[in-house]
Amino acid sequence: MTENIKILMIDDHPMIIEGYQNTLRYTKKDSQELEIDIANNCDEAVAFMDKSVQKERPYDVLFVDISLPPSADGSMSSGEDLAEYARKILPNAKIIILTMFNESFRIHNIIKTIDPEGFMIKSDLTSSELASAFQAVLNNPPFYSGTVNSHIRKAITSDIVIDDKNRKILHLLSQGVKTKNLAAPLDISLSAVEKRKKQLRDIFEVYDGQDETLLNEARKKGFV
Repeated sequence: MTENIKILMIDDHPMIIEGYQNTLRYTKKDSQELEIDIANNCDEAVAFMDKSVQKERPYDVLFVDISLPPSADGSMSSGEDLAEYARKILPNAKIIILTMFNESFRIHNIIKTIDPEGFMIKSDLTSSELASAFQAVLNNPPFYSGTVNSHIRKAITSDIVIDDKNRKILHLLSQGVKTKNLAAPLDISLSAVEKRKKQLRDIFEVYDGQDETLLNEARKKGFV
């Protein structure tokens, strides 16, 4: 019996999309028939998703790149926003996230907010890895690539627990954001930022007051 699988691939690089398509068509099972649509930005992706729901033939699998041109109205700025939208209107669709980002904060946040059936860092990606991920997501999700699994293992085996705001502080510091500019994106006062940074220094046993030392220790434990 033929299994018809409807797929939406979302990426703003046509050559990458072509590679995904060729890999899936070449490695699919004989019993599988693939119907693939392509979107290059947030607006195209939303239009495809809405149309699939209206036609009562929703997508089975979505490949979602995180770095995408924002929607024209500014309501969506990335693949993360698209994936959250897909979760609402396509509750049965399997979502595979593909991204160049490999920072611990981003990985943790995507798993927490989207809980994708597949999560792959592009630098880990090979044709065989993509083919394996596709079949695993269809039959026995989740499938995470090596870098994602490594971050998850570090977080699980670490006896350190930090909350989301403290994770974001570490992430922003790693991006070069100065302490005086942390209050606004975190929606807390500067004094609260300082208190949280002291908590982090105590947690990671960093006492020289240097942000880079704190970040180095956080990296060792898989938090950056």
